[in-house]
Amino acid sequence: MAKLNQIIAVEKGVKSKSFHDMTEAHRSVQKQALLSGISRTYQPKDEEGEQLPPESTRVQVKAEEVLRETAKTLTRLFDVTATKDWANCLAKADVIVDGQTLVRDVPIPYLLFLEKQLVDLHTFVKKLPVLDSAESWNLDASSDCWKTEAVRTIRTKKVPRNHVKAEATDKHPAQVEVYYEDIPVGYWTTVKFSGALPAKQVNELLGRVEKLQHAVKFAREEANGTDVTDERVGDAIFGYLLG
Repeated sequence: MAKLNQIIAVEKGVKSKSFHDMTEAHRSVQKQALLSGISRTYQPKDEEGEQLPPESTRVQVKAEEVLRETAKTLTRLFDVTATKDWANCLAKADVIVDGQTLVRDVPIPYLLFLEKQLVDLHTFVKKLPVLDSAESWNLDASSDCWKTEAVRTIRTKKVPRNHVKAEATDKHPAQVEVYYEDIPVGYWTTVKFSGALPAKQVNELLGRVEKLQHAVKFAREEANGTDVTDERVGDAIFGYLLG
C-alpha cells in the first residue's frame, strides 16, 4: 500500500505529463491536413491517352484515437489527484510543542495553512519595534507603556558680552569685541515614553513561533506518512464521457 507522501511525490510529474499530452492532442486535432486523406486514380479517355500514376495521402491523425489517448492520460491524473485528496481528508496528526499537544487530529490542508501563516507571523514578529538598549526602561501603569527615569538638564541662553581689546585714547576709540556667553536660565526635566517591546520579549516570542513552525512541519510529515487507498474515478468519468 502506498503512502500519501509517495502519491504527492508523483503527482507533479503526472500533472506535467497530462498537460503536455493534452497540449499535443489539442494541436494535432486542429491541423486539418493531418486529419485528411485522399486516394485517386487516373484513366485516360482512350488507350493512346497519357497515363498518370495514382495519388494518395494517408490520414495521420484520427480524432477517435486522440480521444482514447487523452482519456488514458487524464484517467491517471484524475486517479492520482483523487487518491491524494481522499487521503487528505483522512490523514491527520497532532501539533506537539515541548511534549504538550496544542491541537489534536489536524488535517493536512489545515497544517499547510498553518505553515504559511506562521511564515508570515515570523516575519511580522522579527520586525517588531524594540526598546532602545541605551536607555533604562520601566513599565508605567498609568500610561500603559514603557518610560525612563526623569533626567534633569540645564537650559541656557546666550547673552552678549563686550570684551575691550584696547582702551579708548584721544586719537582712537576703544576696540570692543562682542562675544556670547551661555547663562543658565532654567531646567528641563525629561521623561521618555515608548510603545516598543523589550528585546527579550521579542526574542522569546520569536523562539515560540519557530518552535511552532517546526511542530507543524513535523505533524505534516507524520500525516503524509498515512497509508492511502488507490482511488479509481477516471474510468467512471471517461466511461461516461466516451461511452
